[in-house]
Amino acid sequence: MPPGIITLLTDFGLEDPYVGIMKGVILGLNPGVAIVDLTHQIEPGDIVQAAHVLCHACLFFPPRTIHVAVVDPGVGTGRRPIMVKSQNHFFVGPDNGLFWPMIKADPQALIIHLTNEKFFRPQVSHTFHGRDIFAPVAAHLSTGVDPLKMGDVIGNPVSIPNTMPTREGDTLFGQVIRVDHFGNIITNIHREEMTRFLGDHQTVIRVGHKRIEGIVQTYGDAAKGELIVLFGSTDHLEIAVNSGRADHRLNLDESKRLPVIAVDRIMFSQKT
Repeated sequence: MPPGIITLLTDFGLEDPYVGIMKGVILGLNPGVAIVDLTHQIEPGDIVQAAHVLCHACLFFPPRTIHVAVVDPGVGTGRRPIMVKSQNHFFVGPDNGLFWPMIKADPQALIIHLTNEKFFRPQVSHTFHGRDIFAPVAAHLSTGVDPLKMGDVIGNPVSIPNTMPTREGDTLFGQVIRVDHFGNIITNIHREEMTRFLGDHQTVIRVGHKRIEGIVQTYGDAAKGELIVLFGSTDHLEIAVNSGRADHRLNLDESKRLPVIAVDRIMFSQKT
């Protein structure tokens, strides 16, 4: 059966009509498709943040969902519009590394350079491919069009730099991926990576000049206003404040990532 869900992820915000226009294009071609907004609050042009958010969010959708992602600072240049057909999902958007985590996770993923203008809008703007290429391609796909009719298979998609944590001796270095609506600072350090790294050791997390000892289970395990570390709903390490905002506590400008999150492993007897 044709896919029944299209998700949208952009850095457009909601002040302008851009997201609504994309939905109008989709519904004009397939009035029965369900459209789900993942988020439109990605930091402008932040491809790495968008890739991480999409990679985790797509796991909660049924097979054959179509994910349209438009974080596209290179719109109108020579960068390619692509579709990725993975084992369970479709991804439609620019070839700028946005889909690299999904491609890397699925060696059998099919990457198609979208070249068949039959599936675009008649007039393609140099600055709004979300409306003129990606939305109509997703809509046609949702009606059952064969992806292979939309372009040629390619084998050299654009990647993004490795954003995995790195180890140096007894320290694991990570980075901030995003700040959520509550001011929680979400890092790229996954619970599994942390477990392998720590073993039977205790930990101290360093963020700038702040030192936070240990990891709690939930926000309520700390006193009100206390700066804490825990694993959030995506199983990634978060810095938070119980009933407060960690980004304000750490004077974090939301448009920038902290350069480093340092996780030190120490023996029980060394805990201060």
